[in-house]
Amino acid sequence: MPSSVCTVCELHAESTFKVEGMDCREEVAMIERRFRHLPGVEEFRVDLMGQRLLVKYDAAKLSASAIAGAVADAGMRAWLEHEEPIVFGATATRRRQRLVWGAAIAFAGGLMLEAFGRAPWLARTAYALTIAGGAPLTARRAWSAVRLRALDINVLMLIAAFGALVLGQWSEAAAVIVLFAIAQTLETRTLERARSAVRALLDLTPSEALVRDDTGERRVDVEQIALGALIVVRPGEKIPLDGEIVTGESAVNQAPVTGESLPVDKAPGDEVFAGTINGRGALDVRVTRLRRETTLARIIHLVERAQAQRAPAQTMVDRFARVYTPMVIALAILVGLLLPLVAGGAWPTWIYRALVLLVVSCPCALVISTPISIVAALAGAAKKGVLIKGGVHLERTSHVRCVAFDKTGTLTKGTPQVVDVTALDGLSPRAIVALAASIEHRSEHVIGAAILQYAASAGIAAVPGTQVQSLAGRGAEGQVDGVSVLLGNHRLFEERRLCSAALHQHLDELSAAGRTVVLVARDNRTVGVIAVADRPREAGRDALDLLRRQGIESIVLLTGDSGGPARAIAAELGVDEVQADLLPEEKVAAIADLRRRFGSVAMVGDGVNDAPALASADVGIAMGAAGTDAALETADVALMADELLKIPYTFRLSKATMRNIKANLAISLVMKAAFVVLAVAGIATLWMAVVADTGASVIVIANALRLLRAD
Repeated sequence: MPSSVCTVCELHAESTFKVEGMDCREEVAMIERRFRHLPGVEEFRVDLMGQRLLVKYDAAKLSASAIAGAVADAGMRAWLEHEEPIVFGATATRRRQRLVWGAAIAFAGGLMLEAFGRAPWLARTAYALTIAGGAPLTARRAWSAVRLRALDINVLMLIAAFGALVLGQWSEAAAVIVLFAIAQTLETRTLERARSAVRALLDLTPSEALVRDDTGERRVDVEQIALGALIVVRPGEKIPLDGEIVTGESAVNQAPVTGESLPVDKAPGDEVFAGTINGRGALDVRVTRLRRETTLARIIHLVERAQAQRAPAQTMVDRFARVYTPMVIALAILVGLLLPLVAGGAWPTWIYRALVLLVVSCPCALVISTPISIVAALAGAAKKGVLIKGGVHLERTSHVRCVAFDKTGTLTKGTPQVVDVTALDGLSPRAIVALAASIEHRSEHVIGAAILQYAASAGIAAVPGTQVQSLAGRGAEGQVDGVSVLLGNHRLFEERRLCSAALHQHLDELSAAGRTVVLVARDNRTVGVIAVADRPREAGRDALDLLRRQGIESIVLLTGDSGGPARAIAAELGVDEVQADLLPEEKVAAIADLRRRFGSVAMVGDGVNDAPALASADVGIAMGAAGTDAALETADVALMADELLKIPYTFRLSKATMRNIKANLAISLVMKAAFVVLAVAGIATLWMAVVADTGASVIVIANALRLLRAD
């Protein structure tokens, strides 16, 4: 039987569109209504803040142009994200703005004519010009909504304005139109500030790079540069692409990517990131990532993807908004049609009150209060080198009560350092270090590197040892100026019978303090002890103190290291609890136990060997994620640099964001509730309702934008 192939399955496609004119939940609702039953659509997702539409569709039944046409049916304009937008967009925006401000001038003129008692027809003419100038955009959007059988804010505003005209309230009708148009313009501009916060990251990288090859040096568009190309970065220039330094040394300002406050010294072999700023030295850099694959590009992509995710608070608000609008519209119908029969009074009076209710029935300010706060927080964090993967993780971070830390490379620097030298048998400490450095001259072991670094920083000269032999798992031995020198651990010296009771006591003291010991012997006599330890990060204690101020109840150290070093680091930093000698699966069990004891738990690690614990915690925080694909992709929160102080900043930001969301919700709900009551009581006017409705949106957006500058 011949095999058959499903041709339809081969035509499944996925495209991302940019959408112009999508500035409120009402526009999102219209797109959702249009796409819900569009033939060929398999799945779609609308991102209000990013003005994006992701569509999965059957290319045999639907094309990209048809999708753009469906968006046009909803009164907006769409194009594929990778394509250039149609150029008339900016021109049309400026034309609409001129009409709006012209309408505002006409409205002011009408109010003045009415106030001075001039001919009523002149004031009405001014109001008519106001409506003609301010209504076109509202009318176009309202028509799109009606075609889709939707009742959005634009339709409600036109109904309110038309009702006011029927009632002879020309000034009220003009006020509704012009105030709504002005407020929409201000809301769009304010919202654009939040959207541009992440887009501004794109401007961090230059569009061209100076490439050096066999033909010399020339300027080339970064999109055309291939992997392995050699680029020249002059002093003070931005680095255009990720790469590895071939020649040159310089201090590089990595703040745009990692948020580090001080420049980092770079030398041949070091990695540099696109968007960072070169210092005073010229660098030759070998390109290791194309522009779309650079660390900065991945950060931008992940932040944009995070902005599109809905936080639990946002989902709750959306559910409330779907109930709120029909309830208020039903109340407006009740007030306009039934109350005149029940309570008595003039029909025009009650109809006017119903029109006021229609104006305040739109939940725009309420719906946007949560996502705008989250977007601002995510963008502000990205600028400081903290990548938060979405609103859900931001919200969870605010509930964390216990933070668990890995030790090596997280609370500590991850590289051992010489912390103490004890000389025996009459030698000086410098002589002990010189002997050890001579034996370790060509060693690649981390402890050997620590001894060599200590000798260099102390200015201790060491001649290379001869006949050096490595003793696997124990140490090394060789000749220094014709003298036999042995270097190694306690086990090696026990085997060689070079230990004494006094030495044992000293080693026990060092072990209790969390030190790793290197013993030194000359001519079969123990002459010194070098103590090595992984030192805590300078800001470690400050970071943990700040976490406690953020309401963290317990700080726990989870490490695979032995108990002595773990307890020593914990005591030095002020950690509440230590669990040592843990395997990766035991760290996962420890996280589960901490969750039972404290509730929500965050785990901080390096993002690679702590991956199981990071994944099992409520919030996984990976440190030093710049350039690390695994950490960027798997962690809930990725700190681009190894800066512990970024952790309390993340907790502060999460709590500030939740406070901001609650404040925005309170502003929206209080204003809505107040005007519903005032409308029914006959106190609120149409123009007051417009100011309250659209003004609330502007207020919550402006309040959320403060998170861009949160410290």
